Amino acid sequence: MIKKKIILATRKSPLALAQAELLRKQLLQAFPDCATTLLPMTTTGDEQKNWSLEKQGGKGLFTKEIEEAVLEGRADLAVHSAKDLPTDMPDGLSFAGCLSRENVNDVLIVRDGIMKPASIATSSPRRRAQMSVLHPDAVFVEVRGNIETRLRKVADGLADATVMAAAGLKRLGIHTFPGLVFAPLSIRACVPAAGQGAIAIQCRADDARFFSGIFDAETYSCVMAERLLLNELGAGCHSAFAVHATAKGEFHIFQEGFGYSRYDLPDDENERVGLIKAIACEMRLCKDES
Repeated sequence: MIKKKIILATRKSPLALAQAELLRKQLLQAFPDCATTLLPMTTTGDEQKNWSLEKQGGKGLFTKEIEEAVLEGRADLAVHSAKDLPTDMPDGLSFAGCLSRENVNDVLIVRDGIMKPASIATSSPRRRAQMSVLHPDAVFVEVRGNIETRLRKVADGLADATVMAAAGLKRLGIHTFPGLVFAPLSIRACVPAAGQGAIAIQCRADDARFFSGIFDAETYSCVMAERLLLNELGAGCHSAFAVHATAKGEFHIFQEGFGYSRYDLPDDENERVGLIKAIACEMRLCKDES
């Protein structure tokens, strides 16, 4: 199959466009004679700015329209933040791969002069549950918007602090912000969401062979391990659940009510899948008994 032009469907947010540009650079290296162009789109999640993702549910809110563009032939690749991508794939689409993963850690961002935040702005149940461990006396405020909007809201006094992904900040070149102090959090202190720091790419199933082998295998393997546990437990962005796999085989998990745990994943793929399914089974049993 020969392609003269590859169209990338992406959200319109500054971060989404920056991530799509990273994919475009990689495609130009793999297919130097093939033109690439972006198809920026607005998703339901972008339109419903006042929705509480926790109450309304966030599954597919930032991906559905982008996936449909690929299925309908208006685009060739869908570009997503991997943590936004649901584990169930629509018929006709394939998970083509991931770009090399960026820093996966979260960052606690505090207003200058605040030693102990009394209020933390976040719409993530995962972050809220883990920040409740670090700051048990803090109250939580819901916040929506792109990265700069959320930073500005906190700087203007919406809350004493917020929590963001280091990867998004770095991809936008944001290392400082007036009136705010950035404090990186360890994996142990705040386990990332499944897929955090990774850029996921979907293509039509018929095009999977054309795009095979051009993305980062190590990132893909780690993200698939995380998504497998996510799928086994039926967890999502509205759940206080976190999982992160490293290239060294470390498997970090956080679940509200049970706290933090760590496992070592085997190198063998079948053994790895078996262990992850066993972990999920054990977690389900513990939940049923609690």
